[in-house]
Amino acid sequence: MISDEQLLEQMAEGNQAAFEAFVHRYHAAIHQYVERLLKDSKKAEDIVQETFIRLIKQLQIKSIPTYPKAWLYRVASNLCRDFWRSAQYRTEGTAKDEMPISIDHKASVTEIYERQETRKEVLSSLGTLSQAQQQIVILRFYQDLKLKEIAEILDIPLGTVKSNLFHALKKLKGVLSKEMEKEAESNEGTSASERPRAISTRR
Repeated sequence: MISDEQLLEQMAEGNQAAFEAFVHRYHAAIHQYVERLLKDSKKAEDIVQETFIRLIKQLQIKSIPTYPKAWLYRVASNLCRDFWRSAQYRTEGTAKDEMPISIDHKASVTEIYERQETRKEVLSSLGTLSQAQQQIVILRFYQDLKLKEIAEILDIPLGTVKSNLFHALKKLKGVLSKEMEKEAESNEGTSASERPRAISTRR
């Protein structure tokens, strides 16, 4: 398979087929990443389009990114950050405060992903994390990127990535533990209500 670098070289020469092949290779993954961060499919598509537009501009000045995949994610991440800082984001009232969370320290934090919790449940709890932690969790577990790649994409030290991931998993574990407790209590309540009642013999 032709490498990303080779495709970009051909794109820089004006090869339309190479551009279409590169977009096909990364459009879905970048869109999925951005949509999970913003929870807005339309805005996600806008950011994905802007990401590829910036790539084209980069190639027009004959500057080919050394690591194209990481470069794309970095640009998309920066565009998301710009949106979070924008007046549009604030006026839409989509900004969320970080929730205070009680953490279960007894079990390993890696169980958040290895145990019975599904990716869907984890995804629904991402809003409880800071924006930086959301990016790291999504890049690691949903985009299947290595920690070194994440550090490069977000332009932060590897140790910071590891620390944020550790604390993010602990927070998610606390949230999911609460949800499981609520579900268990709900099930117990249902079971109790469905039990046959003793027939009173009093008149």
